[in-house]
Amino acid sequence: MASGSYRNGGPKLSAKLDRQHSAVYSTPKASAKSRPPATPAAASSLRRSGSGNPASTPASNKVPGRVRVAVRLRPRNAEELVADADFADCVELLPELKRLKLRKNNWDSETYEFDEVLTEFASQKRVYEVVAKPVVESVLEGYNGTVMAYGQTGTGKTFTLGRLGEEDNAARGIMVRAMEDILADTSPDTDSISVSYLQLYMETIQDLLVPGNDNIAIVEDPKTGDVSLPGATIVEIRDQRNFVELLRRGEAHRFAANTKLNTESSRSHAILMVHVKRSIKGRHDAEPSLPRENGNASPLLSSLRPPIVRKSKLVVVDLAGSERIDKSGSEGHSLEEAKSINLSLSALGKCINSLAENSPHVPFRDSKLTRLLRDSFGGTARTSLVVTIGPSPRHRGETASTVMFGQRAMKVENMVKLKEEFDYKSLCRRLDIEIDKLIAANERQLKDFEDEVERIRADAQSRIAEAEINYMNSLENERSKYQTDYLESIKKLEEKWRMNHQSSNNDKTRVAHEQCLEKTCNIEGSTASNSEEITRVGQLLLNEKLLRESTEEVNDLKSQVLHWKNLEASASAEIIKLRKMLDNEANQKQKLEEEIRILKGQLLQLSVEADKTRRSLESGGSGKSLTGLDSIMSQARHSQLRDSGNGPKASIAKLFEQVGLQKILSLLESEDADVRIHAVKVVANLAAEEANQEKIVEAGGLTSLLMLLRISEDETIRRVAAGAIANLAMNETNQELIMAQSGISLLSMTAADAEDPQTLRMVAGAVANLCGNDRLQTRLRGEGGIKALLGMVRCGHPDVLAQVARGIANFAKCESRASTQGNKVGKSLLIEDGALPWIVKSANSEAAPIRRHVELALCHLAQHEVNANDMISEGALWELVRISQDCSREDIRTLAHRTLTSSPTFQSELRRLCIEC
Repeated sequence: MASGSYRNGGPKLSAKLDRQHSAVYSTPKASAKSRPPATPAAASSLRRSGSGNPASTPASNKVPGRVRVAVRLRPRNAEELVADADFADCVELLPELKRLKLRKNNWDSETYEFDEVLTEFASQKRVYEVVAKPVVESVLEGYNGTVMAYGQTGTGKTFTLGRLGEEDNAARGIMVRAMEDILADTSPDTDSISVSYLQLYMETIQDLLVPGNDNIAIVEDPKTGDVSLPGATIVEIRDQRNFVELLRRGEAHRFAANTKLNTESSRSHAILMVHVKRSIKGRHDAEPSLPRENGNASPLLSSLRPPIVRKSKLVVVDLAGSERIDKSGSEGHSLEEAKSINLSLSALGKCINSLAENSPHVPFRDSKLTRLLRDSFGGTARTSLVVTIGPSPRHRGETASTVMFGQRAMKVENMVKLKEEFDYKSLCRRLDIEIDKLIAANERQLKDFEDEVERIRADAQSRIAEAEINYMNSLENERSKYQTDYLESIKKLEEKWRMNHQSSNNDKTRVAHEQCLEKTCNIEGSTASNSEEITRVGQLLLNEKLLRESTEEVNDLKSQVLHWKNLEASASAEIIKLRKMLDNEANQKQKLEEEIRILKGQLLQLSVEADKTRRSLESGGSGKSLTGLDSIMSQARHSQLRDSGNGPKASIAKLFEQVGLQKILSLLESEDADVRIHAVKVVANLAAEEANQEKIVEAGGLTSLLMLLRISEDETIRRVAAGAIANLAMNETNQELIMAQSGISLLSMTAADAEDPQTLRMVAGAVANLCGNDRLQTRLRGEGGIKALLGMVRCGHPDVLAQVARGIANFAKCESRASTQGNKVGKSLLIEDGALPWIVKSANSEAAPIRRHVELALCHLAQHEVNANDMISEGALWELVRISQDCSREDIRTLAHRTLTSSPTFQSELRRLCIEC
């Protein structure tokens, strides 16, 4: 077997991964004893096929990569130092030659060559850099990777992979160190990291983060053959402390047992899955796949280029140790566990043998372990295997079997594949935002224009009204002036006439004295004639004056009317101009609406292009570059039909993207009851998706839901709001926010007022989720959480009782863990609040969910001696005896039996009862 090219710290991953393809993952040579060395031509051919840039392979993103195998020797333990003091180790390591000698006897030995040979003095850092760091760097580049430990029980597999290093920082294992490197090389703004932690126990996949999720199904893609676990809990990682806490919580739920070979022997295979999603920038400049105009890229098409994301997965597998029954001393249930472990490891060995021999059939489906590792051996992942062995000559057979397993694994070739895809969802979101901005800007401009037109119209109307008023005032003043002048003229003429008349009278008197009486008649006739002439002349003068004044007044009025007609004509011209401006704005609005319609059509085309590109990548045809957007329209109808079949969730997601979360949340405060009901239903459906929960909380959705519980009297609104809070309460961070906003008090009040079983079920589910948080136990009890759960028992509905039992089981489990860690002393809070009688009464419930949770709660309460006397007085002892014998679940039955046998108080009571009987 050829030695690998790992040195101290392992090779660095370049952007093109040339050295890794040609050296780090080269094909192994034959061993020094049993196989001849590989020919130079074969090695050269392999280097040629393995080199190159995987990101730019024209027809496929796959490149060859052999499984790398390192062997690690455990130092002798205290038992071996005494028992094997007179015997030499069964193995001899030659780390400088990367070889291992396995002694048959004192004279004969077999030599094997590995990619790395790690002595008993190798540090945890050295092991990580040699075994796992190259795989982690490949994962950061966009490839799937697997790190696995295989070996006899008690040889240090869990120490190598899962050691947390809380007491000694240098003792950190591969899991902790790998996450440190991943977090250091990613950005929380553009990248995302999520984790699932599982165990394969007795051919059942169980969630270590949510123990109740104990039967997860494996789903295979019929086209690609990819394996996924949709039922597994996925937790997003933000910092190292959060990840270490998850590992600690998962290890607490992992099955372990005490055997002759190992005091803490793992009885299950632990599988850590780390999902990495990274955004890649700067690739579009080198990919001229979109059409250009006059040699320059169109700004619209440049904005439509979607970002590239790389999705990769790191799988760390801590296999349970292989063991021989006669040496481990397993019996009873431990014997069944050992059989299951050996069967799954045997199935893995068969698959590796078939792959190493290029067999046409590989029995992956013989075990769930081999189905989960299908991508790691013979698939598309970079795989590193560390086999752990012990030095004791008493276990030479197990050591030889482990060494041969590693030798066969080195022959397995994987075709690693770079997983890149376009992020069309983020592009669609960005374009939606741009469209909203354009629409808002157009609406603002239109509103400003309408306001300006209205202002000009109001100003013109006010000016016209003011001119009319001024005209009327001026006309009235002129009329008054002319009347005054006319009256004064009349007075002057009358005065002048009187003076003339008096003068004429005086003349007549003087003539009468001078003339004779004979002329009296002539004088009187002449006087009458003069009076009539004077009157006629005065009347003519008066008429002439009036005519002249009327003519002047008419001329003034004509000039004023002409002036106002000119003003009216100018105002009409201005109004016509404003109307033209309104028509122009209306035309611009139609143009903008047409542009918006075109953008929406381009969004539809992009979704179709996303489907086409994804199918092209899956079929290995990524070498065909896009030459434009002409091929999109032919598939638009197919995209619409596909979107219409996604059901209510797709409709709600589409509503969420189009309307926006803030608008949906604002409808929760609507005065219309029907609007509030529909809005809270939409929020509840969104809260059921873990990806939306953080957005809802950040936008104030949790506060709005709690406010609905406080003020609403509608039973439907309270039921749906409680269900949404129950979904949000599945997240640990949200649980603390709910408690900080007096959420448990509101839930307790709702439980006290509600009569509808569905409302009570939602409230009980929310309280049950809060009961599973270790840090909230005291506050939850202080605010009446336990009392609220027990109060809902009055309903009697099986679904409500199942949620109550789940909450009590979660609370009892957290109390048990806190007492074990020394964080709690004294009697259980459940017993103090009077929950024990109902627990005992419900232990024999006909409903399986109620009975299972109640049995689990009894076992957790019984684990602490301080609760024993209360449990005996309430009759819980006999229920524990029944559970240890008749419970349908093996793990609960085992826990009850262990609790009964380890409690002095229970043992004393059982002996006393036996004596009395």
